[in-house]
Amino acid sequence: MASLYMTSALIYQNVITHNNFRLPSFICRSMTKMTPDNVSVDVRRRRSGNYQPSPWDHSYLLSINNKYAKDQEKVIARDSLKEKVRKMLGAETRSRLEQLELIDDLQKLGISYHFEVEINNILMEFHHQNGRSIRKYDKEEDLHATSLEIRLLRQHGFHVSEDIFDVIINKIESETFKGDDINSIISLYEASYLPTKSDTKLREVIRPFATEQIRKFVDSGHDGETCNLEVREKAIHALEMPYHWRMRRLETRWYIAVYEKKHDMNIVLLEFAKIDFNIVQIAHQEDLKYVSSWDVNRLDELPEYMRLCFLILFNEINSIGCDILKYKNIDVIPFLKKSWADLCNTYLVEAKWYKKGYKPSVEEYMQNAWISISAPTILIHFYCIFSDQISVQILESLSQHRQEIVRCAATILRLANDLGTSPELARGDVLKSAQCYMHETGASEEEAHAHVQQMICDTWDEINSETITARTSLLLSRGFVEAAVNLARMSQCMYQYGDGHGCPDKAKTVERVTSLLVNPVPLDGLN
Repeated sequence: MASLYMTSALIYQNVITHNNFRLPSFICRSMTKMTPDNVSVDVRRRRSGNYQPSPWDHSYLLSINNKYAKDQEKVIARDSLKEKVRKMLGAETRSRLEQLELIDDLQKLGISYHFEVEINNILMEFHHQNGRSIRKYDKEEDLHATSLEIRLLRQHGFHVSEDIFDVIINKIESETFKGDDINSIISLYEASYLPTKSDTKLREVIRPFATEQIRKFVDSGHDGETCNLEVREKAIHALEMPYHWRMRRLETRWYIAVYEKKHDMNIVLLEFAKIDFNIVQIAHQEDLKYVSSWDVNRLDELPEYMRLCFLILFNEINSIGCDILKYKNIDVIPFLKKSWADLCNTYLVEAKWYKKGYKPSVEEYMQNAWISISAPTILIHFYCIFSDQISVQILESLSQHRQEIVRCAATILRLANDLGTSPELARGDVLKSAQCYMHETGASEEEAHAHVQQMICDTWDEINSETITARTSLLLSRGFVEAAVNLARMSQCMYQYGDGHGCPDKAKTVERVTSLLVNPVPLDGLN
């Protein structure tokens, strides 16, 4: 659960503002009964993943100490800066582009969650001004503003037609586009990653064009000027992964450092972002200390190696269910138990496939794999714990795997995991999506990986469609939808450079976790 709200300050705010409900902490007291010496046990050699010991042991988590934890003056300063930013958002003298850029900066600096109402009202007004008529982009100098607007509107669930780019598309196809402002091209590139399932122009025309232009800029080098170095860093960062796919909290840490070097940076925003990042980090550190403890009783019926795991799960699910019943007056334990039963059943399917040497098709594999990756289980727990009001109708739809946003997030998590953990096949793991595709079609490994990457892109288009649909839906809250999207973002972060779970050092996981949860942003020089 921590990985979900860790990526979203909006979700973090939802937790702390409802501080009357928090699951109790547990102390680890192992009382598992050992098998008597005179009882024979059928011990079979189990396959091992050969994972390295976790660097995040209990003692380490308890030892984390943030030097800003007791600095109440910073909390007061943060609140004062917040009001200054609120006035910026309400300033009528700001142009449309200035408002869009301010919203974009607030979002990338990780402080937009403080102003959700104000930002929503501004974007709603922009969307209302567009009306039903399609406002055509017709000037190359307006490309940055238009691209930024469509990205922000779509990201917040507003439908804006891709036809707004028809003029530039005609110029691209006729090879008459002359714009050389790389910042505008990067904005266009970022907007191209928010197509819906029905869009083709953003995906098939604008994205390849913008990608090619950015690569040419990066490959051409620079003349050594500081501003060009900053833009080149921004271009390389965009090519590695578009902003829409990135894990938000990690992106905030990166962007604070980038924003600080901008010649036109706003010192109020910078100070606010730095202080707020550290305050949120302190809360995350306390949460890590909390989730590192368990309560364990005894269980004799299962093999020894399963007892501890089962009892931890059993106790925790019942504890969660009891607290939700107490505070929200609904019994969610049957739904949570079913989610774990469904997850274990998918593990059993994979075990049978491995035992029999069965090679499923990609479709058959994915029908099982999007559940076995555990995302549906994670998200139904998230819904029960973080929702102000719990709906039996939504619980049933989640339990029966009928929510498309959950399937999409789970699919991206599964596919990203598959691409990042291919070495597991050498130690006896079940075939993954790429290998299933190779067996089914005769494709090469390179072609199969490209196919899986395309599956990820296609699923992101579905997520974009679901985000727009959710805005007018009375079922799922925006917070839940954002949590599902954040799960997809987290997966692409976790497996961006390989197996971020099994080989954290090689995949930059240790470095990233340390920057998010251990090392605060330096506040030297701030008032």
